[in-house]
Amino acid sequence: MAPKKKSSMNQRFTWVWIVFMVLFMIELFSYTWCRVQCTRVGYEISRAVADHKEGVAIRNNLKIELARLKSPQRIARIARERLGLITPKPEQTIIIP
Repeated sequence: MAPKKKSSMNQRFTWVWIVFMVLFMIELFSYTWCRVQCTRVGYEISRAVADHKEGVAIRNNLKIELARLKSPQRIARIARERLGLITPKPEQTIIIP
């Protein structure tokens, strides 16, 4: 009868060991998955920050371009050269009361 009891104890110990190893593997895979997700999100954040910086640079360049295009000197030059307009003489000016 003693050998049967010992065999039952060994079998129980084996099952406990298997359950322990399965839980350990689940924990290991969970930790690995969390680290991979953390790294992936970090890369996405870095990409988003780079895109934002690029967008800010483009916006600043567009603001400078807009200011250049709205420049009164540029508009006056285009009016003279392309459209043939001239500054009116004082006798050509009519003041409306």
